[in-house]
Amino acid sequence: MFTLAEVASLNDIQPTYRILKPWWDVFMDYLAVVMLMVAIFAGTMQLTKDQVVCLPVLQSTVNSKAQPGTSGKADFTTVETTTGQGEEASMRTVSFGSAPTVTPDIPLSRATSSQYQPTESGQELKKEQKDSSGRKTNLDFQQYVFINQMCYHLALPWYSKYFPYLVLIHTIILIVSSNFWFKYPKTCSKIEHFVSILGKCFESPWTTKALSETACEDSEENKQRLTGAQSLPKYVSTSSDEGSPSASTPMITKSGFKFSADKPMIEVPSVTILDKKDGEQAKALFEKVRKFRAHVEDSDLIYKLYVGQTVIKTVKFIFILCYTANFVNTISFEHICNPKVEHLIGYTQFECTHNMAYMLKKLLISYISLICVYGFICLYTLFWLFRIPLKEYSFEKVREESSFSDIPDVKNDFAFLLHMVDQYDQLYSKRFGVFLSEVSENKLREISLNHEWTFEKLRQHVSRNAQDKQELHLFMLSGVPDAVFDLTDLDVLKLELIPEAKIPAKISQMTNLQELHLCHCPAKVEQTAFSFLRDHLRCLHVKFTDVGEIPAWVYLLKNLRELYLIGNLNSENNKMIGLESLRELRHLKILHVKSNLTKIPPNITDVAPHLTKLVIHNDGTKLVVLNSLKKMTNVAELELQNCELERIPHAIFSLSNLQELDLKSNSIRTIEEIISFQHLKRLTCLKLWHNKIVNIPSSITHVKNLESLYLSNNKLESLPAAVFSLQKLRCLDVSYNSIALIPVEIGLLQNLQHFHITGNKVDVLPKQLFKCVKLRTLSLGQNCITSVPDKVSQLLQLTHLELKGNCLDRLPATLGQCQLLRKSGLVVEDHLFDALPSEVKEVLNQDTSIPFANGI
Repeated sequence: MFTLAEVASLNDIQPTYRILKPWWDVFMDYLAVVMLMVAIFAGTMQLTKDQVVCLPVLQSTVNSKAQPGTSGKADFTTVETTTGQGEEASMRTVSFGSAPTVTPDIPLSRATSSQYQPTESGQELKKEQKDSSGRKTNLDFQQYVFINQMCYHLALPWYSKYFPYLVLIHTIILIVSSNFWFKYPKTCSKIEHFVSILGKCFESPWTTKALSETACEDSEENKQRLTGAQSLPKYVSTSSDEGSPSASTPMITKSGFKFSADKPMIEVPSVTILDKKDGEQAKALFEKVRKFRAHVEDSDLIYKLYVGQTVIKTVKFIFILCYTANFVNTISFEHICNPKVEHLIGYTQFECTHNMAYMLKKLLISYISLICVYGFICLYTLFWLFRIPLKEYSFEKVREESSFSDIPDVKNDFAFLLHMVDQYDQLYSKRFGVFLSEVSENKLREISLNHEWTFEKLRQHVSRNAQDKQELHLFMLSGVPDAVFDLTDLDVLKLELIPEAKIPAKISQMTNLQELHLCHCPAKVEQTAFSFLRDHLRCLHVKFTDVGEIPAWVYLLKNLRELYLIGNLNSENNKMIGLESLRELRHLKILHVKSNLTKIPPNITDVAPHLTKLVIHNDGTKLVVLNSLKKMTNVAELELQNCELERIPHAIFSLSNLQELDLKSNSIRTIEEIISFQHLKRLTCLKLWHNKIVNIPSSITHVKNLESLYLSNNKLESLPAAVFSLQKLRCLDVSYNSIALIPVEIGLLQNLQHFHITGNKVDVLPKQLFKCVKLRTLSLGQNCITSVPDKVSQLLQLTHLELKGNCLDRLPATLGQCQLLRKSGLVVEDHLFDALPSEVKEVLNQDTSIPFANGI
């Protein structure tokens, strides 16, 4: 037989799960243990002491008749007294003078051995027979054992024999039903995860500090009320909701709650001190709680399983009570047995006694009492389960008692688990709610961030950019450290991938700040900070994925000079971008849009009167509607890159003030419209590079004011003479085409300073090329040139000469006469340079500090 400890182990759960066991579950567990004790006690008694003792019932008619005796013959009767199964029986033999009365059906072999002893007289025997007590049965010990066993199985009701086992089975079923939700795989993992997170949240130092800070703030507010403080906004950031009547509203401000310096609560800042390890653990807990909530709130399996097991226990209670009550009266001490073994015993009826009857009856009544209490608790549990909606949990009380008024209500299994925890201790839910609050998480991030990014560390990350400005780039932080705004000499601030960026009033200390970058960073600003940015910010870069990430305050920066928007702005969302607000940008000069536009938003014309540069970089989306360009009469620089243009847009010819046009990376095949550029008197730079242009029309000669012409990465096979009639041309780039010949007319470009023809099929350099004595940059690499004329020495202003990738055998020694050319500006193979005369190499290796212009 198993022990109580072995069976009770079914009721064991992990100690940490006890917070999910309300008082009724605990009480039912103890009742189950008591029922187990009843079952095991009854079973032990039954196995060791349970037995039935039977005696034959003698027919009265048989006993009253006198059997005809034979005088002179001895008679004997064996009387047995059976004390119980397994015990020895004692027999007493009494001799009589008359013949014995023996049931004829009893075999002689079963009769007790007879001993005939002589008697003095028949009268004495008769007298002795009359004086003897008891009834004669003529049964031996084995027959009594046989009858006792037969009647145990035939006469006793089945419930008396199997009562301990039934109680044990029912109790085990109840125990399993009570703890099944802790064992079922689909719920066990969630419960284990929940209990683990709950314990860590309860013990986290951040929980204590956050609640303590709330208490301090409440105390401070009470002091302010008692002293008649009327100007709460004086100590709160101006970005807070001033109209809120709630005492906890100031805690939700973007910059947090601030105490004035003249208040005695000087120990409040120390409340938020948190070491790095605790801070990292708290941040990990916030992430775990967020993921667990998303995982558990989608399902109500735990709730349904708990309700199901409670219903099963209730049905089990009703079933046990119904059938057990009927068997109380069947347990009796006396029983009549008719074993139908008369051919073996000689008797048809026996009267038996059950020695465990009274004990079993008392145990059964005790068991019924316990199961009734158990059932009433089950009914109460069902009442609790359906009395209130347990699949919804509100933190309203926690929100009222703390400053974290943004703690969300939860539902489904998450809500049910919190309801169960409340039955254990409501403090767990209160401390757990801290990790559901975004305000709390933001405070933790702010504390950890300021602890990690000190002023000294930020100063080490400041660098100088290409414009020789002091620049600080912050990447993937949880927020903007407060120490950033102490860098008063900073010129450029870049904030990238900082989703919770907040710009406080302290930014007004950064008087040198003129350029701000917000890369996937929807920054929020306080009113004072916005006023400063509106008056001082000159350049703003905003990179976003969705148009909603663009902060609304961007369109109100009236002194902004340059605006760069990089992100998704397709035509379907143009109305959502709020470009109509651009009319407030009264000083905007440069607008740069890198997106996927199919048309130029007409609202851009709101800034047309003062816009001087418009840049549109598409991602390959075809720009089909360009009529809005006609209104931008003051635009001096226009870039339409990667817009899948096939021809030069006619709207461009209306831009009378246009000075530079860049149509890079389109699909332009022909430029016959170039003749219309003669109306653009100020056009000096034309960039048609990275297209599919096959030839240059002769009408280009009418664009007389061109100074720079970029035609690289096209499909040109020749350069028409008309190009060389552009006397003002200072830069000509025809690199990476299929040009095989440089026309001799190139000598007419006396103002040419930069000539790029890299990556073509040129094999001969005309002598007229070296008449362009103002050349500073000459790129001839990756061609088929076999020799460089000695007249290269005429290029006295040459600073950059590229010859690498040709078929040269040697370099002319006259290179040494190019006074401004140095080795760093000479791009050739090493063996060609080494073959130069030593005096030439010595000249080329000299350092020079002579300044020279870079040209256009």
